[in-house]
Amino acid sequence: MKLLATGLPEVMIIEPKVFGDARGFFMETWNQARYVEHGLLAVFVQDNLSFSQKGVLRGLHFQNPNAQGKLVYVQQGEVFDVAVDIRVGSPTMGEWVGVTLSSENMRQFYIPEGFAHGFCVTSETALFAYKCTEVYQPQSEYGVSWQDPDLGLQWPLEKPLLSEKDQNYPRLKDIETRILPQFMGSR
Repeated sequence: MKLLATGLPEVMIIEPKVFGDARGFFMETWNQARYVEHGLLAVFVQDNLSFSQKGVLRGLHFQNPNAQGKLVYVQQGEVFDVAVDIRVGSPTMGEWVGVTLSSENMRQFYIPEGFAHGFCVTSETALFAYKCTEVYQPQSEYGVSWQDPDLGLQWPLEKPLLSEKDQNYPRLKDIETRILPQFMGSR
């Protein structure tokens, strides 16, 4: 397993070991002891699976309180995945990192608590899996506009298919700071 640094120190790209031959492949998608050895100390309590068609954009979502860290990967297809630092007081607040995840590259992406998360589907369909450090709590769910001009996100599509709530999220600067997670210093 290999960890790749991103422009945001807490956000990681993970390349698991994949064992393949003419029959197919095998890989561990999670092994707590092995991930802890590599510095990922998260404890996951909920697994989710999402299926979407090409052009679907989901995000940018976050929970506060009860923030969710997420370990995400694609089981089938391809997505462009984004993490945005939205922690008040963070030296990287408003900065983002994006990565292509696919069933071909088999990469995983770790988005820690305090970051907004979103993805768009770039293949015909995508089966997207993620582990969460906190259970989903609808009363704690918020979002940031996927097209917030202050963030400068560079999505690989112009006219995404969005849910009603994803169409109506505000810009980061318009969200009350009491709703946003607070930066607690380096971990």
